[in-house]
Amino acid sequence: MAFIFFDREFEVVSIVRGFEFEMIDNFWRDLPRPFFVLAPMEDVTDVVFRHVVSEAGRPDVFFTEFTNSDSYCHPEGMKSVRGRLTFTEDEQPMVAHIWGDNPEYFRQMSVGMAELGFKGIDINMGCPVPNVASRGKGSGLILRPDVAAELIQAAKAGGLPVSVKTRLGYNDVNEWEEWLTQILKQDIANLSIHLRTRKEMSQVDAHWELIPEIKKLRDRIAPNTLLTINGDIPDRQTGLQLAEQYGIDGVMIGRGIFKNPFAFEKEPKEHSSKEYLDLLRLQLDLQDQYAEVLPRSITGLHRFFKIYVKGFRGAGELRNQLMNTKSTDEVRALLDNFGKEC
Repeated sequence: MAFIFFDREFEVVSIVRGFEFEMIDNFWRDLPRPFFVLAPMEDVTDVVFRHVVSEAGRPDVFFTEFTNSDSYCHPEGMKSVRGRLTFTEDEQPMVAHIWGDNPEYFRQMSVGMAELGFKGIDINMGCPVPNVASRGKGSGLILRPDVAAELIQAAKAGGLPVSVKTRLGYNDVNEWEEWLTQILKQDIANLSIHLRTRKEMSQVDAHWELIPEIKKLRDRIAPNTLLTINGDIPDRQTGLQLAEQYGIDGVMIGRGIFKNPFAFEKEPKEHSSKEYLDLLRLQLDLQDQYAEVLPRSITGLHRFFKIYVKGFRGAGELRNQLMNTKSTDEVRALLDNFGKEC
């Protein structure tokens, strides 16, 4: 399988300030309605896990993991983002999910993403992690609307459609109208909204009740901007119901994929323990295949075991054993032994 990553010595692309680029192609317009997106998740949605999800039931759009624009534009940091930006052509349309607060870095990165073959750029304005938000990045940009607007315009330099993923507000749900108005005025291709505030994290139910008012705001300010909803959506069927009820354009599933790796399948059905464990075996194989560009420790794989090892006799004991493994081969050996005993 061919894969794409930095094939030059991590050269930072320079651009001329003020040079205008026209949009190359807005793939968002060609998607089905509603379309489905796998949410970007740190240390989760890399090229390995995206291929596992594709095998189980692929969404219409993939985002990368969070990629730091500061690192991308710094000679000593570029190698750290190499794996995050690795993808294969069969994953298209691929969107680079980026974060930071430096418009010049966003300009440079937008050109680089176009050269690497990405179909779009998505800006993170929703990450609630304290050491990100407190520095005015991620959801911290909700408190810096002028900077947020400047970042969006800078990200258009490479000619790719620019989208934004954000939250309803920083501390209070009532911030949503003022904040989303600012974003919708920036002429973006798609707005993905996690229906919670930064303060709420994921500790309360998503505010689905606000979808009608948000849609009215979008229709009034930026009818050409697509509206994607995220938060407490476990599977495609729930997403279809929301789309029919509220008339939204897209559905984004994040944590739901940990409970059901088949969340995006078009015709839901019961899956055997073998099907779940086969997905785990696929992830092991891909982990080894991409080890050169994704040099992650086996402990990073441990978080995924709960996705596949559940709901069958002996699952708890097997999962406990897997958590003590130190290599992909050890995981395979345990799975082989478990299969012989069943």
